[in-house]
Amino acid sequence: MNFSLYIAKRYLKSKSSQNAVNVINFITFLVIVIGSAALFIVLSGFDGLKSFSLSFSNTFDPDLKAMPATGKFFSVSEEQENALSNVSGVASYSKELEEKVYLTHKDRSHVAYIKGVDQNYNLVTGVDSTIRYGNWTIDEVQGVAGIEISRLLGITINEFRNPLQILAPKAGKGSINQETKPYNDMPIVLSGVYAVEENLDKKYVFAQLPLVQQFLERENTQVSGINFKLSNEKAPELIRKEIKEVLGNAIILKNRQEQNSSLHRMLNTENMVTYLIFTLVLIIAVFNLVGALFMMILDKRQNLKTLYDVGATIKDLRQVFFVQGLLLTFLGGLIGVIIGALLIGSQLAFSWFKITPTLAYPVDFQVVNILIVLATIFVLGAIAAKIASSIINKKLITTT
Repeated sequence: MNFSLYIAKRYLKSKSSQNAVNVINFITFLVIVIGSAALFIVLSGFDGLKSFSLSFSNTFDPDLKAMPATGKFFSVSEEQENALSNVSGVASYSKELEEKVYLTHKDRSHVAYIKGVDQNYNLVTGVDSTIRYGNWTIDEVQGVAGIEISRLLGITINEFRNPLQILAPKAGKGSINQETKPYNDMPIVLSGVYAVEENLDKKYVFAQLPLVQQFLERENTQVSGINFKLSNEKAPELIRKEIKEVLGNAIILKNRQEQNSSLHRMLNTENMVTYLIFTLVLIIAVFNLVGALFMMILDKRQNLKTLYDVGATIKDLRQVFFVQGLLLTFLGGLIGVIIGALLIGSQLAFSWFKITPTLAYPVDFQVVNILIVLATIFVLGAIAAKIASSIINKKLITTT
């Protein structure tokens, strides 16, 4: 067995004759365990919050979306639609037309977006699974709105006598004729109300695509987007290339992450900042190891002199305490990660901690977090052990 590892393991197991040294070593080890567990729990908790936040947008966002490269709308011909149907790897696709509108009901009003969708929309997204009241029925007279729109306007489902009124400015140029209305209006009876999260719940009213195209005075080939649900037949990049060849340069294609790039950037930045903050706390905890190893070196100075006399070099003696520092930090980090994993696992299994009486605090158990914590604690421990072991020199050992 390697000399340094053998001596380091002996020192790690043995107790010092000085009780103060034992207490310092125990506290140092305990701080490393707690710091590692805390870092793992925080990373797992943030991953849970990230998944929880993205689950809202993922309900509305397809696997891949074609959007206009310039302007708000683009045209898709019947030939292009047929070609899209033959693209391998596309399970289904859905056209949509979206525009900002003015909603009124009785004496209340609200600005939102009308989204005209075809019959395939609920096949490429999970929006129909978010229905809180009623059902997902989109036809010539019925549509679906968010629960916040329902609350703000005081409208409920199946109000055929008092439908939701949707207003949009008329397209065209020139002065407004006072004899005609400067806007188009369309009544919609809500068949269902969806609920996802507050911002989305007050944003959309879903209606039939041809109805919205007529309402916005758009041609039946004009859309603002095409949503794609992909299968696993081929790589997404190859599918994107084929779709791009069909639709041409009039569109840009975005995957789910690109559709919410700002949200992903924000979450990734928050994750990095959280990691750095807790790593700073862990640095303070691990560098207690420097003091603990200093005390251990001074306590074992007589033993070190004996080892030096029988042939051990200064480098060998430094290596002993360097290895001891690594063992101490790795063992403490491993125990901390195990404790953290048990706590995260219990939260996943039993939902001990809740945000609301019905909503458990979201956490996510990922193996990569274990590797991150162990790598972080190992690197910090190596630096601390290197600093502490450098105190050993010939003068320290030979001086009585």
